[in-house]
Amino acid sequence: MPQDEQATERTKLLGHIAHDGRLNALQQEEEAHSLIESHVSKDEQALHNSVVGERLPYNDYTTIDWLHDLVKDSYRYRSVHSKQGIRSAIVSNFDDCSGWIAAALIGILTACVAFLVDVAEATVSDWKLGYCKSNPFWNREICCTTRHPLGTERANLGEGCQEWHMWTDNWSRAFAAFVGFALLYGVVSSSLTMWTKSALPAAAPGHGDKHDHKPMNRNEPVVVGKSMYMAAGSGIPEIKTILSGFVIPHFLDLKVLFVKAVGAVFAVASGMCLGKEGPFVHISTCVAYLVGKLFPKYRYNGRKMRELLSAGCSAGLSVAFGAPIGGVLFSYEEISTYFPRKVLWRAFFCSLWAAMILKALSPTGTGKLALYETNYGTSYSPIHYLVFVLLGIAGGLWGGIFCKCNFLWSKSFRQFKLIKNNPVFEVFLVVLATALLQYPNPMTREPGDKIIRNLLQDCRTNTSTWICRNEAAGSPPEYIGYLIYGTLVKLVLTIITFGCKVPSGIIIPALDAGAFFGRLVGQLLPSISPGIFAMVGAAAFLAGVSRMTISLCVIMFELTGELEYIVPHMIAILVAKWVADALEREGVYDLAQTVLGHPFLDLDHAMKLVQKENALVEDLIPPKQTMNDITVHIPPSNKVPRSLLLSKLNKLKARGLLDAGLVLVQEDTHMLQGYIAESELDFGLIEIYPTATEIRLLGQALQDGEPDLTPFVDRTPVCLCAKAPMEYAVEMFGKLGLRHLCVVEEGTGVLVGVIIKKRLVVWLEGIKGH
Repeated sequence: MPQDEQATERTKLLGHIAHDGRLNALQQEEEAHSLIESHVSKDEQALHNSVVGERLPYNDYTTIDWLHDLVKDSYRYRSVHSKQGIRSAIVSNFDDCSGWIAAALIGILTACVAFLVDVAEATVSDWKLGYCKSNPFWNREICCTTRHPLGTERANLGEGCQEWHMWTDNWSRAFAAFVGFALLYGVVSSSLTMWTKSALPAAAPGHGDKHDHKPMNRNEPVVVGKSMYMAAGSGIPEIKTILSGFVIPHFLDLKVLFVKAVGAVFAVASGMCLGKEGPFVHISTCVAYLVGKLFPKYRYNGRKMRELLSAGCSAGLSVAFGAPIGGVLFSYEEISTYFPRKVLWRAFFCSLWAAMILKALSPTGTGKLALYETNYGTSYSPIHYLVFVLLGIAGGLWGGIFCKCNFLWSKSFRQFKLIKNNPVFEVFLVVLATALLQYPNPMTREPGDKIIRNLLQDCRTNTSTWICRNEAAGSPPEYIGYLIYGTLVKLVLTIITFGCKVPSGIIIPALDAGAFFGRLVGQLLPSISPGIFAMVGAAAFLAGVSRMTISLCVIMFELTGELEYIVPHMIAILVAKWVADALEREGVYDLAQTVLGHPFLDLDHAMKLVQKENALVEDLIPPKQTMNDITVHIPPSNKVPRSLLLSKLNKLKARGLLDAGLVLVQEDTHMLQGYIAESELDFGLIEIYPTATEIRLLGQALQDGEPDLTPFVDRTPVCLCAKAPMEYAVEMFGKLGLRHLCVVEEGTGVLVGVIIKKRLVVWLEGIKGH
């Protein structure tokens, strides 16, 4: 073959090979785009060419990026509202109204769930004593209510109620039936709770992570996290953690909502010293999460979802106490970390709908929102201020002692292997002790909400109840003994009950204990209704335990309808908070978070801790070996060997934190260039480019199909000088919602460290324990 023909043939062959290469590259690029589109939301894809980088859905138990989600929502908003036409106008208007629609749906659905729980709990609880002959699914109060033709109702709850059938007239057998039903209910509730067990990753460096202070290598074992029962407890500590910006997987799922609702019915019906008010907050937050997932605006944005969750929390207290305003204030004061004005309005709207629907459904049969409506008709005199202060002191002492004792109980008794490995057995023991101690006292035999109602009653207008008959007889020693016995039993049982693996809250038990003590004090002042002191004492004891102030005062007003006694409530609540703070700096929910080990950053408490320390940001810089393991030096080509990235990824995984990442610096100057999170790096190396040899991390791709992870790189990480006071870091993490903070050297701007939010939380926990 002539030489020129050989050259022509070779040229055609090379051209064909080059053509095939371009086709393969284009095919690989299409496959990569397809993978990205299947894992990354459309809102995130809009950030493809921005310097903030795209994100995958947040991993379990990681920190959300508030700033990133703010920018993402701005992109989404401009995309929705920039289009013209009638259809676009309808879509944009619906987008503007979606928050209000979601808030209304949350309130309505929460009220419906609360109605079912309230009715079921009242009926199941009364089955411990007997059943209604007319309808076994009626509770005792409905069964013994006679309806007249004119529509009036006359409650007949005395011994002469013909429709209510007691299991037995023998005291011992009735006692045995009461205990048996209580044990059955407790085991059922705890067994349902076991169904929601889930494994979580490591909470933070130092919480199972032993790699922060020594070199990491691929042979080290993966850090083991912990187990968690999603439906156990009140759920308020976990909700506070979620609203502060952390992700707890499956905590707000439909399965957890169902178990929480059904489990709360049996837990409260068992008679244990717990309430359903805390679980109602968890239930309403679950409803808010499920409703929010129906709207793309909230489904794909962690920041926006938390705005909706904060509004949803208010509905929980609204339906629990019939206190719509108190529910809003509770969400603002006690639970939410981020609560702007628009969230306040939507929380108000959500709570309003919940209250309206609950009033229409009327689970108590009264048609009123106020659960414990009273009308004492008498006012207090200045001398009674001393009594209110006394009640506040007692509530503060109880609150401080309770927090310490419950914390010690969790760290001692619950750490026994038998108890720790068998949560249902612990519940069995607690229910047994509760039933044995509470049944002999006629005042503690009822569920917690009925106990409060009985203790708050005004005996000047009602002399038919057991309490009023005794007080009309001059409060005999036996009656005083029952009051003392009830106070002590409630205090002790609440300590050992809170933290059991059943849906439970602390609000009702604290109100019960305070009401007992207040009614007891009221026996010493015959000139005024003892119910007044029971009411104020209940508020004082709850304030001492939870450290609620404004929201609690409003809740007590809405519970009782007694506007005149707001000042006594304010006095007792403030005194109780001051005394409890002197004994124990943290309330029950903060201590529960410590026991559970959730990485929660409370800005106010954190700043108080930091102000006592002369600390600088450089104190949080990871060890040199750790920084070497998480730093990538970018060459002029902006390409890094995949093997190097894979090695660093494996070291990140070995830490088990999930929300760490790699920091990118220039190879020659060590100047900061960007940050890529572990989840995005793992997705890129394993899913998108499993066979690549080099990966581009900065700059623009020079040819089609080039392995490129630049869309996932955050090229605008927030930086802080290493010599800055620690207050700077706490304020930036708390108010900006940062996921990570890069630390640079003073004067040169060279990167010297990276701080993730979890590391700051653990450092704060360390100085708290000193």
